[in-house]
Amino acid sequence: MKTIVQKYGGSSVATTEKILKVADTLIKRKKEDNRIVVVVSAMGDTTDDLIGLTKQISKNPDKREMDALLATGEMISASLLSMALIEKGYDAVSYTAYQIGIKTTGLYGRSLIDDIDVSRVEKSLSEGKIVIVAGFQGVNEDGDITTLGRGGSDTSAVALAVKLQGECEIYTDVDGIYSCDPRKFKEAKKLEFIDYEEMLELASLGAQVMHSRSVELAQKYNIPIYVGLSCSDIKGTIIKGVKDMNLESKSVTGLATCDEDISITVKNLPSNINILSDLFERVARKKINIDMISQTAPLGEKVNVSFTIPHSDLDECLDILRDFTIEDNIHIDENITKFSLVGLGMKNTTGVAASLFRIFSEAQIEVKMITTSEIRITCAIKNDDKIKAIDLAAKQFNL
Repeated sequence: MKTIVQKYGGSSVATTEKILKVADTLIKRKKEDNRIVVVVSAMGDTTDDLIGLTKQISKNPDKREMDALLATGEMISASLLSMALIEKGYDAVSYTAYQIGIKTTGLYGRSLIDDIDVSRVEKSLSEGKIVIVAGFQGVNEDGDITTLGRGGSDTSAVALAVKLQGECEIYTDVDGIYSCDPRKFKEAKKLEFIDYEEMLELASLGAQVMHSRSVELAQKYNIPIYVGLSCSDIKGTIIKGVKDMNLESKSVTGLATCDEDISITVKNLPSNINILSDLFERVARKKINIDMISQTAPLGEKVNVSFTIPHSDLDECLDILRDFTIEDNIHIDENITKFSLVGLGMKNTTGVAASLFRIFSEAQIEVKMITTSEIRITCAIKNDDKIKAIDLAAKQFNL
């Protein structure tokens, strides 16, 4: 008998009507003689609504209490889905993270799963029950509820699949993973398979179907992930390892864009590696994620350094930079889009970058910064050029 761990996102359980529809889908899979574990997100905009309530109380709410509040959204979904199954004549039980021992470590709001005690889940499955688990949450060593941050329910599902040695299926409001965002390029192709590494890159670069943490966990334990449309027979996409996949047919698998970053240029810094090291170390201690970095050649023992950070971290980053230079030397560019091509085929294919820069040059698309890896090329371009760049690259690389 197979163990299947399914995850349903907030849009899939946004209303009681949708919850009842999910229950019918689960019953159909249960009749196929499967052991079913379901991880649910909060209903629709519940999490945003809860955050809105906190803002009426405090501009800077206590992080422990914030996690305790936000975790209730998933508990509501889990209980309602369990009730729906019971009402339809099927034995079901809902569990919170505390009840099944999802142990976490790290900071409130972005904790990490350390371990899961699945004995209670196993017992319920052996009794023939469909098990519903509140996603996005865990319990730390002090017994406090913590949340896992963005994509936390996906991570909960993958972690349970690892511990239960089961299959993992992620259901959402899209019918799979596309070579690029179909809302931005209508001819985008849906992928039948995608490799873990490619999905990790795309997820970290702006593709919002999966969060990178859940993919990284699946890759570590070699758990394939099926991504598909909720309550539908439309075929989705499987994320798995490279074995049995034809890597030489295409050099580029996917394209992603991100508008959430800004570029900061610090001019006339002393050309001293110790100063640069101190600057970036202080930025790292504030948990500010730096992606792209470029530096000019020394001129008069001075250099200019440019880097990208999430827009939300700007104020904290500026506080650090003011200790290193005067305000006039700090230039902020908010008019950027990170544009990325990803593909394992790049490892063995030459000319991908040359083709990209050629079509950008012909279209007069300015490239402000560049960073690369074995399977990725990322450029910072103007926001206004994003749609044009997507259209040109998607056609050039048959995406």
